[in-house]
Amino acid sequence: MIVQNESLNIKHVALAAAIVLALAACGKKDEAAPATPTAGAPAAPVMEGALDIIAWPGYIERGESDKSYDWVTEFEKNSGCKVNVKTAGTSDEMVSLMNQGGYDLVTASGDASLRLIAGGKVQAIDTARVPSYGTLDQRLQDAAWHTVEGKHYGVPYQWGPNVLMYNTKVFKEAPTSWSVVFEEQRFPDGKSNKGRVQAFDGPIYIADAALYLMSKQPELGITDPYELNEEQYAAVLAVLRKQKSLVHRYWHDATVQMGDFKNEGVAASGSWPYQVNALVLEKQPIASVIPAEGATGWADTTMMHSEAKHPNCAYAWMEWSISPKVQGDVAAWFGSLPAVPVACENNALLGAEGCKTNGIDNFDQIHFWRTPEAKCGDATCVPYSRWTEDYIKIMGG
Repeated sequence: MIVQNESLNIKHVALAAAIVLALAACGKKDEAAPATPTAGAPAAPVMEGALDIIAWPGYIERGESDKSYDWVTEFEKNSGCKVNVKTAGTSDEMVSLMNQGGYDLVTASGDASLRLIAGGKVQAIDTARVPSYGTLDQRLQDAAWHTVEGKHYGVPYQWGPNVLMYNTKVFKEAPTSWSVVFEEQRFPDGKSNKGRVQAFDGPIYIADAALYLMSKQPELGITDPYELNEEQYAAVLAVLRKQKSLVHRYWHDATVQMGDFKNEGVAASGSWPYQVNALVLEKQPIASVIPAEGATGWADTTMMHSEAKHPNCAYAWMEWSISPKVQGDVAAWFGSLPAVPVACENNALLGAEGCKTNGIDNFDQIHFWRTPEAKCGDATCVPYSRWTEDYIKIMGG
């Protein structure tokens, strides 16, 4: 049994009270309340009864996969908002769905968020309507991938690294470099890595190769994997073209990737902690590491569509989503890190060491996904449109 100290109990009670009040303010009426509001008091927003969310797989759970992981049912009961979820496997898919419309929220990574802001597809958030905003990790509150000209275009949700997942029967010791997926070589079991590694099916993966070259070829002068001049970009593409002959599959479906590690002989790949945790639970010979070069990663933000049909339900969800219990449960399920630091404490599902296991201490090693732009400081860089065009060509051979 975990024993909480008194001050922590007070904080949790206070925060829980704030969440309840926020949900109540979003339209759930107290039967004992008077029929008309107090003179001068603002009217409570009326819940629209539904909420449509685009999310990464595993981000919005209602207990269907495992009854212990359910942060939707109680929200629906308290708010009266029925949650509908559309899962997406890549940031490009999320942007496409938001462009089509018909959704209220999206859990966007940094390689999608700035595109959504620039395209006018998401609206600035009134943080006063998210009472717990101040409890967020200070490193995330004003992060560049969701804050533009002082306006917040979303509420941080979860973050984490893109880890190097590997088969422990092949690697008796953890690999120390991303070279195992980028350069042809023999693995410790004496067999070639050809056809035994994978790469991510998304243009943002170009940043992974750029990060690798930051260490391998320092003379290129790469200081930010998302800000590449023409010479640097050409060198990065050359690495990816060489990698093509090694790749078993360009993955975007987490379940398919897990199957490939179990059944197809794949031994190493960039991955998410979600797959690592799931395979370890299945007692598969799997582990992960952040190599010496560091890692790319994602800090996801819940963003509201500029034409959201259920804005009051959306605000209620954004407040609910950063409550410590929800944050800790999501981190335990996905293998991510909570955007609210206190969520690392006293969560039954996450456990005492959960945040440490998931990499809470690796924040400074992560180069978080960000949409590459043509103008980077005083220089000119290769924009994301080129990344998309060229990576499609590489994957197609």
